Amino acid sequence: MWPIQLPHRLQQAWWHWQLKDPAYQFLFGPVHSDEVVCFDCETTGLDPKQDKIVTLSAIKIRGREILTSESLNLQFKQQRDINPESILIHQLRNMDVTVGLDERDAIDQFLTFIGSRPLVGYYLSFDVGMVNAVVKPWLGIRLPNPQLDVAELYHQQFYQDWLQPDHEVFDLSFKTMLAKLNLPTLGQHDAFNDALMTAMIYVKLQANRD
Repeated sequence: MWPIQLPHRLQQAWWHWQLKDPAYQFLFGPVHSDEVVCFDCETTGLDPKQDKIVTLSAIKIRGREILTSESLNLQFKQQRDINPESILIHQLRNMDVTVGLDERDAIDQFLTFIGSRPLVGYYLSFDVGMVNAVVKPWLGIRLPNPQLDVAELYHQQFYQDWLQPDHEVFDLSFKTMLAKLNLPTLGQHDAFNDALMTAMIYVKLQANRD
């Protein structure tokens, strides 16, 4: 398990003080030392200020075991039409999201599911930003959970400056990481599949590190 740094603990203390609803004190509870939650969102676009979450999937990991039986899959009810470009990516049409959970109800389920566990993702800041767009106005805080990005962890393990040509950018694409780690490729741009593949990358990187 990668360590939680002191600055994050100080930030957590500030967020705890800012929390508007004491019912969510559990977000600041003791960290499960061997558990993390991997999650992924499919969205209406790439701007957290105006776009919305369409689907969200989260999977618990305990040690090196991916607990697919302990997963969460949420579909969010949409109040406006989805960007046509986003439909081409995640294949969810407007008619597919006329039913679903209200945004706050869905995020409430997500918060209950993750508790205080560290969060794992691929370019995680985007997914966290989409959740924070709901959480911040509602609870007065951002997600206080420690965060682990598999792209950063992969870079730490495999990037070697002396081997990297000056004119090339180190490849952190999902496809490249899966191939390098000898992991299967599932259908992308499906929240559950993306969360599962990210979980596999995390577990493999953790095993390589030990």
